[in-house]
Amino acid sequence: MRIGGLASGMDIDKIVGDLMKAERMPLDKMEREKTSLTWKRDAYRDVNKQLFELENMAFDMKLEKSYNSKTTSSSDSGAVTATANAESSVGNYNVKVDQLASSAINTSREKISGGTSEIDPSGLLKDQNFKNGLPTNKDFTIKTYNEDGSTNEKTFTVDPNTQSLNDVLKNISNSDLGVRAFYDSQADKVVLERTETGNFNKTNEFKGAEIGFDSDSAPFLTQTLGVWNSKQDPDTGNWVKAEQGGTNAKFTYNNALDLETSGNSYTLNGVTFNFNDTTDGKNATINVNNNVDSAVDKITQFVEKYNKVIEDVGGRISEQKNRDYQPLTDKQKEGMGEKEIELWEKQAKKGLLHSDSTLQGAMFEMRNEWYQSVNTSGEFSQLSEIGIKTSSNYRDKGKLLIDEDKLRQALTKNPDSVTKLFVGEGETEGIADKLKSTLNETIKQVERKAGKPSSVPSSYNIGKNIVDLDSEMDAFEDRLNQIEDRYWSEFTQMEKAIQKMNSQSNYMMQQFG
Repeated sequence: MRIGGLASGMDIDKIVGDLMKAERMPLDKMEREKTSLTWKRDAYRDVNKQLFELENMAFDMKLEKSYNSKTTSSSDSGAVTATANAESSVGNYNVKVDQLASSAINTSREKISGGTSEIDPSGLLKDQNFKNGLPTNKDFTIKTYNEDGSTNEKTFTVDPNTQSLNDVLKNISNSDLGVRAFYDSQADKVVLERTETGNFNKTNEFKGAEIGFDSDSAPFLTQTLGVWNSKQDPDTGNWVKAEQGGTNAKFTYNNALDLETSGNSYTLNGVTFNFNDTTDGKNATINVNNNVDSAVDKITQFVEKYNKVIEDVGGRISEQKNRDYQPLTDKQKEGMGEKEIELWEKQAKKGLLHSDSTLQGAMFEMRNEWYQSVNTSGEFSQLSEIGIKTSSNYRDKGKLLIDEDKLRQALTKNPDSVTKLFVGEGETEGIADKLKSTLNETIKQVERKAGKPSSVPSSYNIGKNIVDLDSEMDAFEDRLNQIEDRYWSEFTQMEKAIQKMNSQSNYMMQQFG
């Protein structure tokens, strides 16, 4: 029970409150320290995010395709286009396309509906008026061929009482035969076509058809749907393949090499030729050149990102701490507005990473790595030779400047040497390799200090300090509660004593009165 100045007339609440403010000073200090540690952790993580982004870009700069990408052009883009990878050779390529690859297709010989109205492909088969009716044996087997010589075969069961024509055709399309099947109502015919181009049936089976079936044992296909493997040549009377298409592309490369492919594209020496039409017996000339613009853009973006990191991290390292502004406690914030808190904390957060040895070391290492020579066994061994140098202004803290004309000239003249400058050669590390190694090691060191957003506090140093501080603050809170209870107990005893003295005094006054 707490008695607040009833006997003494003193404001015990205020007195105890003032006493507890003094007692709470160590706790307030711990709360500010915890806030400062949290800010420092977040500042480290923000730096690590930037370092990680730069590391990813450094990884891309280790790839030859970043410097050796190619552009292509065609003298007959309507017939032949091309794409080229980093390994392709610069120069002209002549291509004459004699035949395009096509998909095999077979259709009904004639309309399949009987009477005056067309069949309903979604209705049950038993209810449809097919011109040639439904056979007794309705099941059939289809066989297709693959480029490697293997075959696919599947038997389909047809139930006129539960299935429609669309159901049967859908089963064909959904199988692994590589066949698309559908009914065209306008033509009143069924269409079967391969989903891949090319001539894969190298045998005489089914007259060489890509979509093969035994006509005698598949009356549903031949009689009801009117699709046959063969047809009679009106001129010779011979039975020939009814199926159309199923051809390979045929072309001549550089007037010397006759080639054939199942698709309408073919890759030679890192250049992929895409065939859109035949070239009418003429050559289409494909020109392959180095894509200097792409390489310049990638190098420029990497340097700009590096400069941004240098500016931000360098600024954090050199920023002085403002000791006039300490982190605010929760109680201090209660009497302040949001804008006032924001401005105060902006000042209090200054210098969190001042003179950090890990970041200072990383900045020093990266600056050195840009300056170092690389044994490329080529024309260029230093960045300054391709138009990249360090700013002479000491305030730029080692930022890089690019002479784009000089860089473009180097990439045009000797792209391989520029590539080796960044990528290295054999056991020799390039600049991108060295930068990535430094960045990777720095990121690991920072993570040991500040962890990642997914890290548990006990796995990194600042987190451990915050956990220890939380435990210390909890113990101190318990101690403060005990101290406050003691103060109230002492003042309560004082109030009781004064009350007793007042009672005695009143009694004596009554006796004298």
